[in-house]
Amino acid sequence: WGINTYKPWMSFSLAGSAIQCTKQMISERFGRGSRTVDLELEAQIDVLRDTKRKYENILRLARALTNHFYSMVQTQRALGDTFSDLSQKSPELQDEFGYNAETQKLLCKNGETLLGAINFFVSSINTLVNKTMEDTLMTVKMYENARLEFDAYRADLEELNMGPRDAVTLTRIDTAQQQFQIHKDKYERLRSDVTIKLKFLEENKVKVMHKQLLLFHNAISAYFAGNQQQLEQTLKQFNVKLKPPGADKPSWLEEQ
Repeated sequence: WGINTYKPWMSFSLAGSAIQCTKQMISERFGRGSRTVDLELEAQIDVLRDTKRKYENILRLARALTNHFYSMVQTQRALGDTFSDLSQKSPELQDEFGYNAETQKLLCKNGETLLGAINFFVSSINTLVNKTMEDTLMTVKMYENARLEFDAYRADLEELNMGPRDAVTLTRIDTAQQQFQIHKDKYERLRSDVTIKLKFLEENKVKVMHKQLLLFHNAISAYFAGNQQQLEQTLKQFNVKLKPPGADKPSWLEEQ
């Protein structure tokens, strides 16, 4: 037999599965069909979805802070250059323009350092939300689809078992039993996968956020206290590598 021999059968099988799943979905929606429920796992999934929404908000606000702060540092740099230029051209105000120029340059330098810390924070949260959490939620979606398929084939088998027991029906029951077992195994495998991923995600989230929140707090506190040494020490402590001055533009700006 060639591949074309199987195509109609494959199409029929897939169509049959889709019809059963749609039928199951409708019956659940109208409260007529029963569904398999893992209360503990579904509660954990709800918590993950809620956590992701909240962390997306942190990410949005942190990006806004980066954008505003980057603009302020650029303004401070331009102001410092202007003061420095006027210091050379205004002998009667040379000292006043001069120390204002130095102050702005120092603020700019510290601002660049703080931007490095905030960008590192944003990058880490972005990875956690849009890669790690999203990967787990993709497995959750596969699990939810497998649950629907499993319940659809379970309902089909239960319906056949309540009917007459002639030769044709017995053959259909045997086929339905096989399909039920296949989808039960798939459902249980994916349920296990989700449980494991949720466990590792929680551990990873706590580890990442512990580091990032400490970095964010220490860097912000040192900057606004005017403690340049503590600010630089904080970045060394968390292994944050600074880019050349002016290069710490929010990397996400180009993506929008």
